[in-house]
Amino acid sequence: MKCLIIVDMQYDFLPGGALPVAGGNDLIPVINRLQPEYELVVATQDWHPADHKSFATQHPGKKAFDLIAWRGGDQRLWPDHCVQGTPGAELHRDIDQNRIEAIFRKGMDPEIDSYSGFYDNRHLRSTGMGDYLKGRGVDEVHVCGLAADFCVYFTALDALELGFKAAIAQQATLPIDAVRYEQLKQQFQERSGSFGS
Repeated sequence: MKCLIIVDMQYDFLPGGALPVAGGNDLIPVINRLQPEYELVVATQDWHPADHKSFATQHPGKKAFDLIAWRGGDQRLWPDHCVQGTPGAELHRDIDQNRIEAIFRKGMDPEIDSYSGFYDNRHLRSTGMGDYLKGRGVDEVHVCGLAADFCVYFTALDALELGFKAAIAQQATLPIDAVRYEQLKQQFQERSGSFGS
């Protein structure tokens, strides 16, 4: 079975939000058109506590987009975004949710960021999405949404590592940094990932 994973199509990642991806609203009708092509559709939702340590405001003297050492690894600092229960954390109202069977929340541990829809960034905690998809008989996933060079990429990469065939839906994703994304695309292909139109 083939599944579409819609990643983080939330107000804070769209124009006017706290951490917007330019042109993100243009993906909404594309994603809605894609959904009927799949037997299963699921989504992810960034869902941070207000004191999440990926927020620059939690590190005095630091600013958004700084890179810091944090708990044995690097951490990119972000503007406060997708805080639990806020309008910015909600999926955009124009995303057709009628076909979305399940929504997997991520980034809830205040100490660890979580780009992938499957695991936190250190693979310490699973969201349960991998087991859910396997339980539904999924063997191939196509990943779309925001942003291509962060949450979409890492969700697709973890899908490969979990044994799924994985593709990034090119027409239905956009990066924050286009140069970085081109580098990541090459790495993804080297690991047997593919790209849909």
